[in-house]
Amino acid sequence: MADQTAVVEVHVKPSLIASWFHHLMTNPVIEVDGQEYAAKWGTSKVTVTPGTHRISVYFRYRGQKSARLAEASKEFSTAEASSGVRVTASLGPRNGSRFRFEEPVTVTNG
Repeated sequence: MADQTAVVEVHVKPSLIASWFHHLMTNPVIEVDGQEYAAKWGTSKVTVTPGTHRISVYFRYRGQKSARLAEASKEFSTAEASSGVRVTASLGPRNGSRFRFEEPVTVTNG
């Protein structure tokens, strides 16, 4: 069915060293299949159709409209509408570090 959806729970983490700076001065962005979603440092949710998708995570300094800083991408898939995926993207500690993805975890919603 075309109206079936799955939820992607994305946990975006700044490095511990620069956490205070990122919370004050930057905004993370989640992009799934080319569609941008404003995010927050912490957990955000995006609804997708079951299947294979490409996720990108990056950040922008507040006020920027098109920067894609520290960008990293990964493919993931959702098997069915009753499942979801948890994805964690962590920003490295050094200036110029990119996000790193942990392996996605599939979640079944009973």
